[in-house]
Amino acid sequence: MSVLEPLAARYAYWLGLPAEATEDTSDEDSAEVRAMPVILRMERAEPPSRTALLEAVAAAAVAVCLDERAGPEGEWHEPLKAWVDGRIRKVARRARGAHWRAVQELPGVTVEVDGAEARALLPGRVVETPKEVSRLQISGSELPADEPGPAPDGVPRLLLNPEVPMTVGKGSAQVGHATMILASLLDEAELTAWAETGFRCSVRTPPVATWKALCPIEDPEGSWRRDGVVAVRDAGFTEVDPGTVTVLAQRA
Repeated sequence: MSVLEPLAARYAYWLGLPAEATEDTSDEDSAEVRAMPVILRMERAEPPSRTALLEAVAAAAVAVCLDERAGPEGEWHEPLKAWVDGRIRKVARRARGAHWRAVQELPGVTVEVDGAEARALLPGRVVETPKEVSRLQISGSELPADEPGPAPDGVPRLLLNPEVPMTVGKGSAQVGHATMILASLLDEAELTAWAETGFRCSVRTPPVATWKALCPIEDPEGSWRRDGVVAVRDAGFTEVDPGTVTVLAQRA
């Protein structure tokens, strides 16, 4: 059984909540808030391309959750289960040089896409964030828009909301959410095939008309059945309004 199974069970419910309810954290204990640190490699001399970095993050986040160590008997299972059972928070930070090398020693998965590298770490309590991570900056992780060209065939598509600007840090969290939700709904054969590609996916910004035609918020079950599309709806703690749909993910 995948540690992501609870996401499939509550996905449609979350999409149907009133916008203001998505930011309600009154039932949380601040000492128990958990997050997945996502580390973006941002070398000063050779910064990565924006699209490749987002694709690396998207693959790394789901790779941690579907790693063999995340299985019921694995050493990562309990930390991941505790995180998935609550709010799916991610915190993106940037690193270079020695700081990038230091986070490679922490439990997680690094993915490289077209020269861009990102490492998703095992989630934990925010108050217990390792010093190798807490010293890294959250802000300043912006990259210019790029032109990635046509999306490759045979991999899931992640579509960024064309009407909602996001920094690379915010976008990183959202595409990571997207691959996790998608994985929670795929069958075992699809997951196995995806894993064999290293969880590769494409990240693109579609025309507004395409986005609106695919956005499943009014009929999540039907959209998944017909089009293989799921949506990420953000709580609105940073950058976007509560209840904003930030990313669509479409199965390969």
